[in-house]
Amino acid sequence: MNIGEAARQSGVSAKMIRYYESIGLIEAPQRTQAQYRVYGRDDLHTLRFIRRARHLGFSLDETRALLALWRDKSRASADVKRLAMDHVRDLEAKAAELRAMAETLRHLAETCHGDGRPDCPILSDLAAPPAACC
Repeated sequence: MNIGEAARQSGVSAKMIRYYESIGLIEAPQRTQAQYRVYGRDDLHTLRFIRRARHLGFSLDETRALLALWRDKSRASADVKRLAMDHVRDLEAKAAELRAMAETLRHLAETCHGDGRPDCPILSDLAAPPAACC
């Protein structure tokens, strides 16, 4: 199948497929005499794997590592679990950071009168110098 059909069936855009090929995340597919890319079932399976890993927030390097583990039939599942749990910790840290940001912004919005007055604690906070450390 051509790149458009591979994109449709995998859920990965043609642009991203070409990008993944350019960075070596996927192997270059076979080409016709007219130099059109030709994708097979294994290519689709790999593209779907990548799409799912990226949807779960894995970086390109983490996705590359997961692909290597997926392809290595002698891998230890402990290696896969370690990579996944490291990612879980990163996601949880980011979630905590986002919650703290939301709480701060909610507090600032609650202190704003939200009327015709020009003074605004939200803008004042954004313009304030950084708080002293320690």
